[in-house]
Amino acid sequence: MREVAFIKQNKEKWLSFEKAIVNNDFDNPDELASQYIHVINDLAYAQTYYPKSKVIAYLNQLSANAYQKIYKTKSTDTNRIVSFWKTEVPLICYQYRKFIHIAFIIFAAFTFIGAISAANDGEFVRSVLGDDYVNMSLENIEAGDPVAVYKSGSNWGSFIGITINNLRVGIIAFVLGVFLGIGTLYIMFNNCIMLGSFQYFFYEKGVFWESIRGIWIHGAMEIFAIVIECAAGLILGASILFPATHSRYTSFKIGAKTGIKILISTFPFTFAAGFLEGFITRYSNIMPHWLSVAIILITLGIISYYYLIYPFKVQKQITQTPILSPTHI
Repeated sequence: MREVAFIKQNKEKWLSFEKAIVNNDFDNPDELASQYIHVINDLAYAQTYYPKSKVIAYLNQLSANAYQKIYKTKSTDTNRIVSFWKTEVPLICYQYRKFIHIAFIIFAAFTFIGAISAANDGEFVRSVLGDDYVNMSLENIEAGDPVAVYKSGSNWGSFIGITINNLRVGIIAFVLGVFLGIGTLYIMFNNCIMLGSFQYFFYEKGVFWESIRGIWIHGAMEIFAIVIECAAGLILGASILFPATHSRYTSFKIGAKTGIKILISTFPFTFAAGFLEGFITRYSNIMPHWLSVAIILITLGIISYYYLIYPFKVQKQITQTPILSPTHI
């Protein structure tokens, strides 16, 4: 069968199924399972006979959405919270992986701009971070402890205050996505400019390695989580700009719901980053180098795996298990 004929033959069925998923318009779980099987079979057919077709991406997304819906309607004792982080969020991250990749590209670009600006303008760091913070950092460097700022306050006080602030930044970054994503980009720009100029400041003063050991013990998870939260904001903005086959309002509801799930998924990592900053980072200058490096690599590895690698494994599992009988619902 020619690809055009294949699409024409099944288009109405796919669109009807997509609309039913969005509106939760299913009479019973058996109907959902039956239509899911049809979509998976169509996907397998397209992958075999039209390997370079864009219809494969569409059917992949449709099957992922259906799979999420099936997990929601399973009448088993599966823990809803576990399934949220184990299956639902990874599938969403796979479906919207382009937004995550774009967020990281923008993050790298803005951070680079911050570093270059600091390198070419001696007053740039002060204009971004403020005179008080820069003067305090200079005093700490002269005292032999460049990241002594993280030792101020009590362990619990720092942990709670830092965590609340990071949660606030992430929520704002997402919510401002409602302004067509521009608000989210603004938050990214501000934070990345500060990060880039901050790191260059330490490089210029000859304590770059000491700053890496201190900042990134908690920063690996903290900054990674903010990038993911900004990706959620970009999804929200794109849902308004590009409604595709949906009405703009329906597209916005889908984007908001999807973004909120991604946002919530970052909270455990934000709490972990706050704990590390409150209880561990303050000892970075006295702990062995191998230990600080190990903490950075482990924390970065965990969050990177969850958002960048694990979603592909979950999606692959779906495509390799094409049939769900009604008894599994």
